Amino acid sequence: MAKQAKQWGAIIVMIALFAMIAFVTNLCNPMATIIKAQGDISNVLAQIGNYGNFGAYLLMGIPAGMLISKFGYKKTALIGLCVGIAGILIQWSSSFFDPQTDGVGTIFAIYLCGALISGMCMAILNCVVNPMLNLLGGGGNGGNQLIQVGGVFNSAAAVACYILMGALIGEASKAKMADATPALMIALAVFVVAFAVICFTKIDEPEQAPVDLTMIPKALSYRHFALGALGIFLYMGIEVGVPNFVDKYLVNEMNIPAATSGLLVAVYWASMMIGRFVGASIGSKVSSRAMITTVSIATLLLVGFGMFAPNTISVEFPGVDWGKMEVIWQAVPVGIFAMLLVGLCTSVMWGAIFNMAVEGLGKYTAIASGIFMACVCGGAVLQFTQAYVADLFGYIPSFWVVMFCAAYLLFYAQIGSRISKK
Repeated sequence: MAKQAKQWGAIIVMIALFAMIAFVTNLCNPMATIIKAQGDISNVLAQIGNYGNFGAYLLMGIPAGMLISKFGYKKTALIGLCVGIAGILIQWSSSFFDPQTDGVGTIFAIYLCGALISGMCMAILNCVVNPMLNLLGGGGNGGNQLIQVGGVFNSAAAVACYILMGALIGEASKAKMADATPALMIALAVFVVAFAVICFTKIDEPEQAPVDLTMIPKALSYRHFALGALGIFLYMGIEVGVPNFVDKYLVNEMNIPAATSGLLVAVYWASMMIGRFVGASIGSKVSSRAMITTVSIATLLLVGFGMFAPNTISVEFPGVDWGKMEVIWQAVPVGIFAMLLVGLCTSVMWGAIFNMAVEGLGKYTAIASGIFMACVCGGAVLQFTQAYVADLFGYIPSFWVVMFCAAYLLFYAQIGSRISKK
């Protein structure tokens, strides 16, 4: 009991880091609204934060596993936090420059550098937090319980990010990089406190096996795993693309205040949190194949409805006028609101895809986890693709990219996930 009591500091910090992973990652989407206000900026260029953040996973997905193998979870977490602190400070420094005198290019270059470094931190912490919570919980049901608690805080932080950033941005057309300073300082403070607590917390770690890179092509030789890795790559297009481009559509085309849009898009992450509760409760009774089949079909229906439902049919949604501190009501197309319910679907996608993809891999399971982490770079590639389509044809047609991703996951659940060899 005494030993377990000594671990509570680390448990709380790991859960806080789980939340900060979502908070820092989701900063990129409302930051795109700020970037777009700096001049005549295309949707493709406005997404540079996502390119840096998710592109970093391709660089650090497998190396993060190598760091854990060499230094252990505690030291790797400290390394990740140092990288994250540097990334946050660099992003913040981009607010010191004026687009009129210093040039938009200078601001973008500094911000992109900070986003890339922050993304490397997220990749490292993602490889640390889940197994650390499992370890601190004693494995088994205790470890799983802590991971589920961490997942809830992860979703809650994403909700808080959109609400906070919406309030900070205010009027989108006048937004400046400095508007995000309070949000960046919150992330910085949590990272600094986490570093101090982990430094002085004793953690008993299991012995780590060395990471053998020669296992990568062997793992990919399993068809159901290779197709599953592609599934994770495309899944990122759904998870990030829906809330990101719904937000851009509401702010840039419907001229809805950023504060109201932030509250509205937070519905997506709240739905994801609810979905995680439901997924955890039925996970032992429903197969991963059935889960992915159901949620991919639901995603196709919800996004399809959102694309083709007439804007004349709307629902009233509450917002906040932060200047007057009063509730205001905003009419929102019912189709757009339906898209936000996709969060219920994405909540179970990652775990279910992972479960099907690593089935029968045996000794290749560990390296498969690193490959999965590298495939998170799909968030960068798919955001670029959707932004490019949005620039050419508009925000609503850009959701065909999300439809394609959901259709692939349906294919994977029904055909691609079937095991050809073990």
